[in-house]
Amino acid sequence: MNLFFYLCLLVVIYIVLQVFVVTSFRIPSDSMSPSLLPGDCILVDKCSNGARLFNVMAALDGEDVAIHRMPGWRDYKRDDVLVFNFPYQPKRWDSISLDVMKYYVKRCIALPGDTLEIQNGHYKIRGFNGTVGNIWFQDQIAHLPDSGAPGVEMYTYPWNKELGWTIKDFGPLFVPAKGDRVKMDSVSWSLYKQLIGWEQKQRLLIDKDGTVSLGDSAIHTYRFMENYYFVGGDNGLNSQDSRYWGLLPEPYIVGRAVLIWKSVDGISDKLRWDRVLKKIK
Repeated sequence: MNLFFYLCLLVVIYIVLQVFVVTSFRIPSDSMSPSLLPGDCILVDKCSNGARLFNVMAALDGEDVAIHRMPGWRDYKRDDVLVFNFPYQPKRWDSISLDVMKYYVKRCIALPGDTLEIQNGHYKIRGFNGTVGNIWFQDQIAHLPDSGAPGVEMYTYPWNKELGWTIKDFGPLFVPAKGDRVKMDSVSWSLYKQLIGWEQKQRLLIDKDGTVSLGDSAIHTYRFMENYYFVGGDNGLNSQDSRYWGLLPEPYIVGRAVLIWKSVDGISDKLRWDRVLKKIK
């Protein structure tokens, strides 16, 4: 009887830790190389910014679910490595959708309220004098010809030919924070139509005269209901990130990757002892 009780208690503790405190993911690709390598198993801190609560079964059935976040003790910061549910539908980035079985890991480049630019391949945040992201790969992008290179997609979100943004020359892009207002015109429609459509559960439209409408009503400004982030892979030459699909809604963030607890080489199947218990920076 006592053994059964303690086994049940251990199961409950394990579930509570997985849901509210920490969980583990395995890295499948080199998009975060060299910080994270394929075969790294990472621990993800869920509680620093607050664990998420939502109806998992409804989400698995493809239903739209409300995501609530518990109180946390720390906001996400630039250069944090974040694990999140990929926020867009497979093979189409025109609408936001929660896939609880699809996780990405990327570095936080810009926070809610930041204005981001990419100048000659390098991330620049207005009012912030430091660097962010992997500088070595940003240098490699800076040396690419403007016409591009084999295997590298140069053109980016919002895939607007008039803007002509590329991985070398991008922005400025304002990253909205909850409560921020933006003026609605053809450019902001192009940049934020996915976010506003997700928040309002209806499409944001624009007519030939440039008038933006939500449902049956023309709108001239919009006030955001959520925080958003710009995230990028350290391996900027091989990473499907915010440069291509847009901004990450805060409710889709699982947590912050903090530690590599195990690492197995995918070719030799040997343990990489030099990476075990390595702090993620």
